[in-house]
Amino acid sequence: MHQSIMLETRFITPDISQDNRLMPTFSDKPKEECAVFGVFNAVDSAAHCVLGLHALQHRGQEASGIVSTDGNQFYQRLAFGRVGDQFSSDTVMANLKGSSAIGHNRYSTSGSKHSYSNIQPIFAELNCGGVALAHNGNLTNALSIRDGLVDQGCIFRTSMDSEVVLHLIAVSKKRSFQNRLIDALEQIDGAYAMVLLTADTMIGARDPMGIRPLILGSLDGAFIFASETCALDIIGAHFVKEVGPGEVVTINQAGVNSLSPFTPAHPKFCIFEFVYFSRPDSYLQSQQLYDVRKQMGRELAKGEDQGIDVVVAVPDSGVPAALGFAEEAKKPFDLGIIRNHYMGRTFIEPTDEIRHLGVKLKHNANKSVVENRSVALLDDSLVRGTTLRKVVEMVRSAGAREIHVRISSPEWIASCFYGIDTPEQSELLASSRNLAEMTRFLDVDSLKFLPIDGLYRALGEKSRNNDCPQYCDACFTGDYPVKPADNGLANPHILNTISTTED
Repeated sequence: MHQSIMLETRFITPDISQDNRLMPTFSDKPKEECAVFGVFNAVDSAAHCVLGLHALQHRGQEASGIVSTDGNQFYQRLAFGRVGDQFSSDTVMANLKGSSAIGHNRYSTSGSKHSYSNIQPIFAELNCGGVALAHNGNLTNALSIRDGLVDQGCIFRTSMDSEVVLHLIAVSKKRSFQNRLIDALEQIDGAYAMVLLTADTMIGARDPMGIRPLILGSLDGAFIFASETCALDIIGAHFVKEVGPGEVVTINQAGVNSLSPFTPAHPKFCIFEFVYFSRPDSYLQSQQLYDVRKQMGRELAKGEDQGIDVVVAVPDSGVPAALGFAEEAKKPFDLGIIRNHYMGRTFIEPTDEIRHLGVKLKHNANKSVVENRSVALLDDSLVRGTTLRKVVEMVRSAGAREIHVRISSPEWIASCFYGIDTPEQSELLASSRNLAEMTRFLDVDSLKFLPIDGLYRALGEKSRNNDCPQYCDACFTGDYPVKPADNGLANPHILNTISTTED
């Protein structure tokens, strides 16, 4: 049996500037999910992993981790902060040895946000050897499974739903690791794109509905798993395929083996990946996100009846849709809002006055573009509306004569239980207000959303199939493909039991 001793385990103490209490609260966008990345059989696997995670930084900026193996021992580094800040030194990279590695960018949707133990990949010593796991998504029955495992004597060290998978593998009576994993996955519900690493094997798996994305690529005899294709581009890897819903892909020295062991289900890929989460240069479901988002803007512009002078995007996520809107409406697109790309973090104590000014740390209106003009202000989604309201105020203060807000997705009316950190339903602007009330709240001249059928048309469908929707669109419709048994949350009484002052 391979020796599976963890070496070079590094828990990095976060700088005070990374404390969320010292950050301005100007954004009410849904928070990023997580990113997974894996490299099997490559020289400098950890370096490739760092580059892949860097390309996927938009999916999680709270913490990052990498576990590598040389086939004998495992090496790990876990750290709060961004990839470039924590994996840049030669010493760090020299300690992540081996030809295979998996990594994870975290934005917590389950478990304590400030616990070192909740940084992934999770590593565990099982009777079959060491196993590391990186997970994007949320398990909707994790709490009930966890309670049952605790009753059996299992001891949990994190408050994440992902850890239940390792315990289910540990207690499985199946013989091979692949079959033990399948046994574990058969017991869980919800959304997952997982990459697991043992001393000699890497496995990628997606839930039967394929809610979260997972890509397989190749590079000079190595194989790569990634959340998005943009992570393949950065290392020059070639796209092989999207791991299918319910597919388990096992890679070892014998080659690549694919199984679909679960009961087939109607695919329900997350529609919000197209709207906001994935990078616009990524391809998902054989479509480039940039082109899809431009088409969303074109659909939104159909029937536009306001006297618009200029189309302005809320940068950066609103830009592709704004370009499509401008093309369809035959109106000029211009940079009416300038984004400060070098904002970073602030050390200013967030008083009420500073919170009010927080949006200007990120955006500033371009007076020469908006003054005395009727502006179509494009954004990709509307959640609480608090940030957009401040952007509207800023554009109006710069002299805009009229402001017509256009949102390139439907009204967000329901919380997500599958890996997107969203507010409670009561905090969602569209869940408790009609169109006229939202228009008054934003203080705009008009407000229009992309209808749900328009969103589906932008994705190449004729309309939404109401009997069996082609995507998971629960955030816009409240139609959940997997009913949340316990919302995928860990036991609340253990969320803060691990100190954040460990070294």
